[in-house]
Formats: sequence, structure tokens, C-alpha cells
Amino acid sequence: MNYLTLEKVSKSFGEKTLFSDINLTIAKGQKIALIAKNGTGKTTLLRVIAQEEAPEGEHARILLSKEIRVGYLKQDPDLDLNANVLEAALDSDNAQVQAIKKLEVATLLNRESEIQAAVEEVDNLKAWDIEARIKEILGKLKVHNFDQKVDTLSGGQKKRLALAKILIEEPDFLILDEPTNHLDLDMIEWLEEYLGRQNLTLFMVTHDRYFLERVCNEIVELDDSQIYTYRGNYSDYLEKKANRVANEKANLEKTKKLYKKELDWVRRQPQARGTKAKSRVDKFYEIEDKAKKRVADDEVAMRIDMARLGGKILEAHNVGKSFDDLCIVKNFTYKFKKGERVGLAGPNGAGKTTFIKLLTKEIKPDTGKVVVGDTVVFGHYTQSNDTLNEDVRVIDCIREIAEFIPLEKGKKLTAESLLEKFLFPRSHQQVYVSQLSGGEKRRLLLLRILMKNPNFLILDEPTNDLDILTLNVLENFLQSYKGCLLVISHDRFFMDKLVDHLFVMTGEGNIKDFNGTYSEFKQSQRGGSSGSSSGSSTKSTPADTTPSASEAPEEAVRKLSYKEKMEYAQIEQDLAKMEKRKKEIEALFMDSTLAGDKITELSQELGQIQKDIDEREERWLELAEYM
Repeated sequence: MNYLTLEKVSKSFGEKTLFSDINLTIAKGQKIALIAKNGTGKTTLLRVIAQEEAPEGEHARILLSKEIRVGYLKQDPDLDLNANVLEAALDSDNAQVQAIKKLEVATLLNRESEIQAAVEEVDNLKAWDIEARIKEILGKLKVHNFDQKVDTLSGGQKKRLALAKILIEEPDFLILDEPTNHLDLDMIEWLEEYLGRQNLTLFMVTHDRYFLERVCNEIVELDDSQIYTYRGNYSDYLEKKANRVANEKANLEKTKKLYKKELDWVRRQPQARGTKAKSRVDKFYEIEDKAKKRVADDEVAMRIDMARLGGKILEAHNVGKSFDDLCIVKNFTYKFKKGERVGLAGPNGAGKTTFIKLLTKEIKPDTGKVVVGDTVVFGHYTQSNDTLNEDVRVIDCIREIAEFIPLEKGKKLTAESLLEKFLFPRSHQQVYVSQLSGGEKRRLLLLRILMKNPNFLILDEPTNDLDILTLNVLENFLQSYKGCLLVISHDRFFMDKLVDHLFVMTGEGNIKDFNGTYSEFKQSQRGGSSGSSSGSSTKSTPADTTPSASEAPEEAVRKLSYKEKMEYAQIEQDLAKMEKRKKEIEALFMDSTLAGDKITELSQELGQIQKDIDEREERWLELAEYM
């Protein structure tokens, strides 16, 4: 059963096209993740799917099944600010949820007569299983203070409350915008398991790659205003995208050769009068568009010439810190070594940010001392960075720090080049900071830190609001970084990929030094063996399965055989027939009386025809190179 169908949907923001004539079908049971760069339209597409924004396009159609209930989690949730937490969490039309709400309110107010009446209603509706599920959801998401007013909650608490409310309602179709934001690692792992075991239909945006790996069975990428679909989880996406990029690069080279050949023919050709000549000219312009396309390459390879680190880097001697009765750090002693990569783990509220401030001497310890080496240059990316000046251009925002970063062998990396490597193209560098998305601003703040060329880099939640493509770029950069690295992050994939050991804040001021990755630490907590579990330390991460885009085989120079020439001619005939049928179907969609079943049938046929056209055109281009 199809829950949602998008046909020829477009959306623009000013002169910027976010997506153009995209088609998408979401069927019952599918768990789909949307991947795209920040600022390219992920949240807008979610809003269009949730029918909170109208699509653009003369022939745009959105068909949403009327038989299903939809739950939409926004980045900035809509909650009744005058309600208390319990009222907001159980704000539902579901009769069973309403019965549980009456029981919880009566219990909260300690009203015996109302409690008895509510118990009877829960019995009559057989809602005790619902109560257990509600308590599990609220407990796991740490929604506890039921009588607290919603307007007094922090942004993270509101996001968790909104997520709990949607899960309690049990909609048929869940649309989730960054559901793991503001969740600690234990919450993320619970949500991952909950969504994985439920018979739900999902369409979501998230940058948590382990979450994608373990929950999703399909990934959709929005790239260059178009949709690319990959069956499978995140590992499958990495492999299939690498193959797609490799094929695009290979086809681009072939197309450029064909373009030169066709350009020579067009220049020698008198004004076309015959149908065949005109068809070839039309095809030339299609080849020209393909030949001028650029294939994105997110690799970042650069060796920065950092300031030298001396023998003494950073030392903590019996450091302790408390706030009233809350002990954050107790008797912590450690000496950092050159090139060390450490992750800092612990639940929300454990004091991770305070611990970092102790090491950088932003706050003084109650006991012990911190010694910082004379050669250390800190680069500290915090969750509360100073607000960017929104009245300057992106390039000037970086040039305020430095014009370039020194590289090895006397080379330089300019501010423009660094921005390009972190997915700010030259044209985008001239826009004002005020025009950037939230994720783009976070990325810009991070680049300002990197532009200072620190030799001891401290990153406090650097992955928040960054898209997966940007995270891959940042990880590639940090893997070649030679300085010391200290990272706080709820992104398990990011931690596993970059750090060698962990400082684990276990409570009451104790900090354990664990020699291994975060996944290995969780494995040790569960007491499982290292060879069998899905979190096994011996299992490669999804990133390890990615084939190199440079592995595309080269074809030998040759001429077409007689059989291939016949195939070439047949493809041209087939393409003409398929294009004709495609136009016929598109014309049928203009009929407002078309039945729903017929629309579904035609949509499926159109999708198959487009797939066949793409495959035949690709083969045509391969053969045309040797004509």
C-alpha cells in the first residue's frame, strides 16, 4: 500500500532551486532516510511531504493516503506552552491515551475518587498495555517532571517531549526531522531499538550514521536538485553512491569525448533540414549539458604545517571540581602525549563541558592544578560559540581570522580554498552570513576555529546540525590532523572513527580511561563477546566498506562490432518509443477525473519507463564513443 506519492514536485527559495521535478513513493513498512547538504532543502522537503508547504510546478501532485495517521516531528516543535508536561505528552485523540491521561492527572493530584473512575475506564478500554508503553517512552526520554510548564523547558527538553508525544500517538507514518538531536547516547540507542522493532513507516532526516545503519532500509539523497534512491542501509548507500560517483566520472569522460566529436559535426553541418539531422542536433545539446556537469568530490586531503608541540603539552595533577554537593571531577591525573586522540563520554549533565573548561583553564579547579605547555595553541569549538556577524559575507567572516593556512613544503591553503573543501562553493562565499541555514552557520563557526591553525583541537559537540556529507569532509580532515584531539560527541560513528581511547565520566567525579572506541566500551558494558554482537569491535564500520571512486576500470580503445552497431541503431528506436509513451502518461496525469488506482498504475509505469530510458541512454553513450 502506497502511503505517499510525489510527482514532479519542485521548490525554490528565491533564485535558488532546492529540488526540481522530483518523484518519490513511500509504501507501508518502508523506513527511509533523507540525506543532503545543509541548506539544500531537507527540511523544506519534509514540510512539503507533511503538507505544511505547497509544492511548485505546473504538474506537481502530492497523493497522501486518507486512511493513515501522520506524525511530524519538527526541529522546532509545536507544543502548547501553557500546558504542563503531562498534558502535552498525552495530548492525543486516542481514547486509550486519554484514559491513561485521566489516570495520571488524578494520581498526580492525589484525587482518590477520580483515580478509581480512571482505573475503571482504563480497564474497560483494555489500556494497561498502552500505559506500560507510555511509561517506557517517557522514562527512556527522561520526561519526568509532569507538572512543569512547557514554556519553562529548554529547547532540548521540548524536542524530547515532542518526540515522546508522537511515539505515544503511534501514527501509521512518521516524519522525523533530526530525531536524535538533544538525545544522549543511551536515549539514541533506545530510540534506535524502538524504531527498529516497531512495524512503522518512517521518512526522516538524521546525521546519526549508526542510526541509519540499524534502522533504515532505504536512503534517498537530494543532490543537485534531484533525488537518488539507494536500497538498503547506510553501508549499502556508501557502496552504491561510490559506484554511482565512479560511473558518473567515467561517463563524464566519455561524454566529453563524444561532445568534442559532436561539436565538430555540428560546426561542419549546414542548417539542419532533415529530421535525422535535426534529431542529432537536439541530441548534441543534451550531450553538451551532460558534458558540462561537475561530479562532486568530498575528499579533503591536506597536510597542515601546525605550530610545533613541545615536550610538555597538557597535564592534570589531582584535579577536582564540585558545585555545592555535586562532584564533577575527583582526583583526575593525566599527561597528554603528541598526536593523542581522546573522546569524552558520559550522560547529559555529567559535567563534560565543565571538564573541558578545567583543562583549558577557563575555570579554576577546587583542588590540584592544570599545566599547559608553552607551545600549545588551543582551538576550542564550543556549543555556545559567539554569534556570527550576520552582516558580513561568508568569505570575509573567515578572512577576519586569517587569509590562509600554511601547509607542508611551504604551500598555502587560502580562505577561499578551505571554504570550498568544506562545501562552500565560490559563489556561495559571496552571500551574507544571515542567508545561511543553521547547519551552514555551525560549519562556518567550525572553520573559523580551524583557520586559527591550532595544535590542540577541542571539539564540543561539533556534529550538531551538520549534515552527513559535511561530517564525512570533517572526518577526512581530522584523520590527517597531526595535533592533539579531544572530542565530546553523541555521534557514535564520529567517535569510533576518530578517537583511540575514552575518558568516561561514570559519576561522583570518577573518570575512567577506557582503551578503545565508544562501540567497544558499550560492548564491554553489555558483557558480550567481541566476535558476535552487532556492536562488535571486529566488525568494520560502514565507512570501511566504501570502494574507492578511482577504481573504475578503463576500457581499451576499439571499434564497434557489427552486432554493437545494430544494437546502437535499435537503442535509438527504443528511446523514441519510450519517450513517446512517457509523454502520453504525463498527458494522462492532467485529467482531473483519473481514478486513484489508475494514478498508482500509471505512476509505477512512468517510474519503470524513466529507469529504462536512463539505462538505454547510458548504453547509447557507451556505444556512441566508438562510432
